Amino acid sequence: MPEICRVLSLGHLRNSPVNEPVNKIQKLGFWGLGGSQMQTYATKGKDIEKKWYVVDATDRILGRLASEISRLLMGKHKPYITRHLDVGDFVIVINAEKVRLTGKKLEQKYYFRHTGYPGGVKMVRLDKMLSEKPEKVIRHAVRGMLPHNSLGRHQLKKMKVYAGPDHPHEAQKPELLEI
Repeated sequence: MPEICRVLSLGHLRNSPVNEPVNKIQKLGFWGLGGSQMQTYATKGKDIEKKWYVVDATDRILGRLASEISRLLMGKHKPYITRHLDVGDFVIVINAEKVRLTGKKLEQKYYFRHTGYPGGVKMVRLDKMLSEKPEKVIRHAVRGMLPHNSLGRHQLKKMKVYAGPDHPHEAQKPELLEI
C-alpha cells in the first residue's frame, strides 16, 4: 500500500498517494499565478514623512473642522496609512476663538467632568468655555474623533491650538490648508 500524504486543495484536505501528480494549485502556485504572489506593502517608521499644516478656524463649524483635523492627525489622507503606526501630520489651528456652532449649542451644550470625589461633578457651558479657553473646545472635539488609546493620545499631541492668529511654529514652514 503506497504511503498517504495530505495535500492542500482550495482549503480542503484530501488524501492522495505520494506517487500521484502534484495537484493544480501546487503546480501553478497560489491561485494560478505561476508561483509569484502579490505582497502587501507594510509601512515602516523610516518611510513616514510628516508635514506641518496651518488650519484657520475662522467661521468654520466646530464638528466639521474637528473631523478634518482628526483625519490629518491620523494620516487618513496618505496612501500608506497604517492603523497601528502614527503616520499623521502636525496641525496648527489658529483663530480658535472664532469657531462657529450651529443651532442653540452655545446655550444648551455643557462640558462635564468629575473630580473623583462624591458630588464632584463640574459643568461648564460651551459659551463660557469658548470665551475663556477656546483651545479646549477644539481639543475636546478632536479628541473624541481620534482612537481612544495610547496612539490617539500621541496623535493629539501633534495638534497645536491657538486662540489668536499668531503661532510660534514658523520654523517648521507649515503650509496653509483650506478646509
